[in-house]
Amino acid sequence: MDLFSQAAEKEAAASAPLAERLRPEKLEDFVGQEHLTGEGKLLRQALATQKLPSLVFWGPPGTGKTTLARLLARSSGAFFVGMSAVSAGVKDVREVVAAAEERRRLHGQGTVLFLDEIHRFNRAQQDALLPHVEKGTLTLLGATTENPSFEVNAALLSRTRVVTLRPLEEEELVALLQRALTSPKGLAGAVTADAGALVAIARAAGGDARRALTTLEVAAAGGGNVDEGRVAEALQKRTLLYDRAGEEHYNVISAFIKSLRGSDPDAALYWMARMLEAGEEPRFVVRRMVIFASEDIGNADPQALQVAVAALQALELVGLPEGTLPLTQAATYLALAPKSNAVITAYGRAREAVLEKGSLPVPLHLRNAPTPLMKSLGYGGGYQYPHDFKGHFVAETYLPEGLEAASFYRPGTEGGEKELSARLEALRQARAKGRKREPGDEG
Repeated sequence: MDLFSQAAEKEAAASAPLAERLRPEKLEDFVGQEHLTGEGKLLRQALATQKLPSLVFWGPPGTGKTTLARLLARSSGAFFVGMSAVSAGVKDVREVVAAAEERRRLHGQGTVLFLDEIHRFNRAQQDALLPHVEKGTLTLLGATTENPSFEVNAALLSRTRVVTLRPLEEEELVALLQRALTSPKGLAGAVTADAGALVAIARAAGGDARRALTTLEVAAAGGGNVDEGRVAEALQKRTLLYDRAGEEHYNVISAFIKSLRGSDPDAALYWMARMLEAGEEPRFVVRRMVIFASEDIGNADPQALQVAVAALQALELVGLPEGTLPLTQAATYLALAPKSNAVITAYGRAREAVLEKGSLPVPLHLRNAPTPLMKSLGYGGGYQYPHDFKGHFVAETYLPEGLEAASFYRPGTEGGEKELSARLEALRQARAKGRKREPGDEG
């Protein structure tokens, strides 16, 4: 590298964002992830032995995935190649492999490929990595915010080890911010900050070190002392960790539904607000409540479905932000309603019977008879009209032969289903004692 290139590199480093300037160059400076970097832990052992396996780093943004990959590559003595799956393709992988083979042949040096956003590679692109990871031509270090079980091919996953990173704790972020204030690579003592301001930044960061450092950098732009007022101005509106098409989307909606099922309106409202404030489509949320009203409440409180559908209609009518009111009303009602899963289990039993028994013939007395010929064949013959009987009930058989004693719907004992359960049992007993049709007795 010539003098001009060195000068340009130093200038670029000096003008880089604070989070980039403070990226650790040795493991001792790394903050957080003690379960991986502590004494005797996986990554510490890899650094000590310089035997680096292929790894997939899985964790939220700003938890150190890229930094750890660079530290591991440097300690192993391997040549480091960084690549983003957002912009790279199979052609780029082939070029890296060719260079790695040449490097090993001429210099005996291994190559570490760091593939950021590895979940962005499709199946064919991931398959292109397989033989080279298996032969050891490349040591793969992938990074992803999405669950590797869903986003990384099983074949590639079997050749790597998944390393899970957690969001940084509040005290870890505060320590990182304090270092940024004094480090020569950071703000170098040119700015001070109140303790409360650092705590406010750490809390707003949601475990994301990059977000915390970026907020501090914005708040410190005017120099002097950073207080909570300047932090609030820098934050403006907190960006919530939520990807409408990714892992966190499914985590939060799962927490919402399970809070409703667990009859906790406070938790349900928290998760619902998390989704809505992060930009989730409100119709998605209320559609889930409509499903929940039947799946988890059903006839224990039939009004629950009406409330959920009314919330959907109200949302369509008024939109946001006022639409959060009927959504909140519906969520709290559903959370506090008596619970029953008898509806979904009833359909499951009926479906199982259909798949097992196939298309059983409809009993003749239940068949439609729109023509004289069909009536002459016995269609509809012997059908007893329930309204002609006391209590509007007749001990008739409505299921096909072989399923007469089936009981698909089994109401629970909560709410309205307690009464339904007693009525259904009485009806089933009366039907069982009723007349049993014999072949040829339909007419």
